[in-house]
Amino acid sequence: MGRIRALVVDDEPIARLAIVRLLKEDADVDRVDECGDGASALKAIRQSAPDLVFLDIQMPAMTGIDVAAQIGPERLPATVFVTAYERYAVRAFEANAVDYLIKPFSRERFLVTLARAKRRLASSDGALEQAASAQVLRALNELRREQDYLERIPVPVDEHLAFVDVRDIDWIEANRNIARLHVGKQVHELRETMTALESRLNPKHFARVHRSAIVNVSRIKAIHPWFNGHHVLVLTTGQQLRMSRYQHETFLKLTGRRVG
Repeated sequence: MGRIRALVVDDEPIARLAIVRLLKEDADVDRVDECGDGASALKAIRQSAPDLVFLDIQMPAMTGIDVAAQIGPERLPATVFVTAYERYAVRAFEANAVDYLIKPFSRERFLVTLARAKRRLASSDGALEQAASAQVLRALNELRREQDYLERIPVPVDEHLAFVDVRDIDWIEANRNIARLHVGKQVHELRETMTALESRLNPKHFARVHRSAIVNVSRIKAIHPWFNGHHVLVLTTGQQLRMSRYQHETFLKLTGRRVG
């Protein structure tokens, strides 16, 4: 492995400075460049082809996820993703393909990350490198989808709008083109179809169990067989919901079984 050319990308100057200083202390690092936004980072990676990139995930306009996706697996350098939120540190980042840093990080954690990046750079297996980069991009695409899911839903209350956290919803009931959000003892009505609402909810947390019912999976207490292939869900609130026999795949997922 030759001398390392590094690029630090973060819209916060203080955050960039912390990483730049630590990199310059390492004898194997020959050059450290900086970028304060995604667009300039994209240009720098394409033009200068750095060996190692420290890439902040949350940046305005163009995020770190956008930058990595546009570079693609063939040209994605060894990349350390930097984030202030632990929920963005998805499991795939634990692989040798890439590492992550959660702000604020210690000097010791940074050195572990840098050592891992060096081991990757020392690898001479090009096919393995590209496969690893493809794995990273798959993880980032999943992360991007999760970012697009609703976290709060605005609902009309009297003459103003209130916001309901989706994690507080027990289940959603269809009433023609009105969706009724059941939140504890409260019910909020939203003028939106179930299909449109379903597409904006994270399928890891919500399941369509009937054409007229979407349920928060964490609220399911029990599933009982009924008749003709139907099942009945019992929620932690005591509410019972019938599951359509056509929702077989959903049933398998809710019971932790394999689909297919």
